[in-house]
Amino acid sequence: MANRVITSTDLPGLPKRQGKVRDVYDLGDRLLLVATDRISAFDCVMPNGIPDKGRVLTALSLFWFGFLRSSVKNHLLGAANTDLEAAVPGHLDTLSGRSMIVRKADVVPIECVVRGYLAGSGWKDYQATRTVSGVHLPDGLKQSSRIEEPIFTPSTKADEGHDMPISFQDTADRVGTDLAGRLRDGSIDVYCRARDYALQRGIIIADTKFEWGLADGELILVDEVLTPDSSRFWPQDQYAEGRDQASFDKQFVRNYLESLDWDKTPPAPALPDDIVTRTRARYVEAYERLSRRKFV
Repeated sequence: MANRVITSTDLPGLPKRQGKVRDVYDLGDRLLLVATDRISAFDCVMPNGIPDKGRVLTALSLFWFGFLRSSVKNHLLGAANTDLEAAVPGHLDTLSGRSMIVRKADVVPIECVVRGYLAGSGWKDYQATRTVSGVHLPDGLKQSSRIEEPIFTPSTKADEGHDMPISFQDTADRVGTDLAGRLRDGSIDVYCRARDYALQRGIIIADTKFEWGLADGELILVDEVLTPDSSRFWPQDQYAEGRDQASFDKQFVRNYLESLDWDKTPPAPALPDDIVTRTRARYVEAYERLSRRKFV
């Protein structure tokens, strides 16, 4: 591949925590989030990355943070090259375009999932019980059906292994009723604002996952937001309920992996060049459609 792929970063002297995709550096009073080109599926990180993926994720998060600025606070402090060079001199070649300097926050240990359509694990749960994370849904829905009112379907936030779906009551038991209600209402509000905008750009946001944190008593959006890694993006002009959908997200990679004789435990198989190329194209198209900007 001609494009440079960054699957790991190393900034000497700075404490580092590595997630599935992001390298997080402690700057003392702030954090530096670096989105690498790693890609994960089924809680396994693939051995090869997707060129420019980290830059697309960062650019799209920056777009949404700006779009949502008037309605919800977030952790972003800066992402321009001048901000990055001032914070960590001499590493722009690695950091540029894929990094954000953010406020420190106490991250709420809940994955805040909002579903507007019935897909993935939500569809499987509905088939079995007519409920998703304790939310009862009407009979007669099909795979990929639109849910009349978006639903909050939280899950645990696991450092290792699988996140597990929980009910709103489970969430309240873990973090308190007041905070659970703020997480639910804030997540649904942000989802609806983004969903309505994306439809104007020809993209259905079927579901998405938010992370929230508390900073100086305020509840703020943290991590990434509304990217192809944290959301299901479907082309509106190809949508039809009752089947799998074409997508702009990593469902394309999941579908490929499902076709293999692989038990979804490490080590994960390498992705072929054509899957890598087509995945990159989907991520870039999602960014360009939503932001109305050319990805450079």
